[in-house]
Amino acid sequence: MQAMTTRRPYLIRAFNDWILDNGLTPYLSVNADYDGVEVPRDFVMDGEIVLNISPASVRNLELGQEYILFDARFSGRGYQIVIPIKAVIAIFARENGEGMAFLYEKPGPAVDLRTQEMILKSIVAEEAEGDGDGDEPDDPPPKPPAGRPSLKVVK
Repeated sequence: MQAMTTRRPYLIRAFNDWILDNGLTPYLSVNADYDGVEVPRDFVMDGEIVLNISPASVRNLELGQEYILFDARFSGRGYQIVIPIKAVIAIFARENGEGMAFLYEKPGPAVDLRTQEMILKSIVAEEAEGDGDGDEPDDPPPKPPAGRPSLKVVK
């Protein structure tokens, strides 16, 4: 079976189009510490920068397979922005938060879907087990109320 390319650039383009088609403003959340990211460092908070990529805010937007490139102004100064696709944390609409977040990808060999599923299952299993100190048993789940369910008319 042939390995497929990452779906992230396709999803970013699709969500960008969807957000714009609905008259909203697309924003990118980017890991500014990711290797190859070129953004104005004065606007980075906790290693992350949020960028407005609407046509009114940027010029020469290129949502490519490996990089997102565009020209933007920050505090009146022009910048050429370079974002490796793997540095994108999320794309969302400013007005309502609708969009998509992505799993963090470290530079290097890609992790296949089966490995991601196994990692997620192990995390869920660990969380289900609790903190694992064994001192106190977990509280039993609450019992459902007895009798028939009822509805109340509220005026």
